[in-house]
Amino acid sequence: MATAPRSGRYSVFAIAREALRQHQGWQRAWANPQPRDRYKVVIVGAGGHGLATAYYLGKNFGITDVAVIEKGWLGGGNTGRNTTIIRSNYLQDPSAAIYNKSLQLYETLSQDLNYNIMFSPRGVIMLAQTEHEVRGYKRTSYANNLQDVATEWIEPARVKELVPIINLEGPRYPVLGGLYQPRGGTARHDAVAWGYARACSDMGMHIIQNCEVQGVETEAGQVRAVNTSKGRIGCEKLALVVAGHSSQLAEMAGFRLPIESVALQALVSEPIKPCMDVVVMANTVHGYLSQSDKGEMVIGGGTDGFNNFTQRGSWHHVEETVRALVETFPMISRLKMLRQWGGIVDMTGDRSPILSATPVGGVFVNCGWGTGGFKAIPGSGWAMAELLANGTPGPLAAEFGLNRFREGRFIDESVAAGVAH
Repeated sequence: MATAPRSGRYSVFAIAREALRQHQGWQRAWANPQPRDRYKVVIVGAGGHGLATAYYLGKNFGITDVAVIEKGWLGGGNTGRNTTIIRSNYLQDPSAAIYNKSLQLYETLSQDLNYNIMFSPRGVIMLAQTEHEVRGYKRTSYANNLQDVATEWIEPARVKELVPIINLEGPRYPVLGGLYQPRGGTARHDAVAWGYARACSDMGMHIIQNCEVQGVETEAGQVRAVNTSKGRIGCEKLALVVAGHSSQLAEMAGFRLPIESVALQALVSEPIKPCMDVVVMANTVHGYLSQSDKGEMVIGGGTDGFNNFTQRGSWHHVEETVRALVETFPMISRLKMLRQWGGIVDMTGDRSPILSATPVGGVFVNCGWGTGGFKAIPGSGWAMAELLANGTPGPLAAEFGLNRFREGRFIDESVAAGVAH
């Protein structure tokens, strides 16, 4: 297999060198190849999870005969349509393990990929605004300590110290404390996808955009190829990593998934001066808030109350989310909205993901991350690569198989998964 030309290592010396020659020496960050007739592994979905899977297949297992195909543009799905929150303070042991692995990988990802993902460990606070939440978050804190996930319960005075703009005495729900993870934070969502894509291309993998899957070809219960808008592509193994469209791809392959797709919306305000250097999630009033490096207030809330595939967002949901947050952060009532968007999330009954083999031989699925997909990208890719390479799940993915729904072995994260989800 011919390898793609390397894009070159980014460094201060490379910047200085290119400055002296009018920046004529930069190469494309990733190649734009035509698909071959066959690959060992085809990954459907060139978002963060799909690209991370390809990257760790190459890095950890030496498998580079890989095509990552995407019906639109790279990172144009949920990877570029989220609020960039990274944390690992989940209640159940399997969840804490995979999310903490992801957080650990995020902490050195810029160095690993030689690409600045703008990781910012500014800390994440999940507010408790009812006595029920106080008990729940204290329980999570105790569980996290047993899981070696560094979190702590903090009292209202400490919340106010970390978030000066917060109103502790809300008209409906006063702040009673919070679950604080200092290592949590944010990263640049586009940069995560671009960094993985660049590294995969440098290994010789093919990233093929504008290549929509139109069918999955099987023979005697084994995958043989995918039929796409760019022709038939044969494969030994097929990974479906397409978030909200997972059920549609699974139907093409001949099986069903226990998921539903709904829209999750977010918005950003006009840029303002720095006023908040921590991420705050408020479950009771259904909203969360952080400030971007450009000064925008990044705002998100709960999912739509009905199944849909829209990516446009809706005004009534924006109104509900902002109204709820204004109670806790009165200053944002004076801001103008800059833009809004929606993403299609795939929800399981227990609000935990699926990383699993399927009833079709050689077909594997990575889906069901719901509203927590961005924070899981490196850990998900690590675990999925191990599953694809070996055919059986490693310790990170073992509990997230499809069989858990048949066996009633749920991993209930309906509270820890986030806000109103």
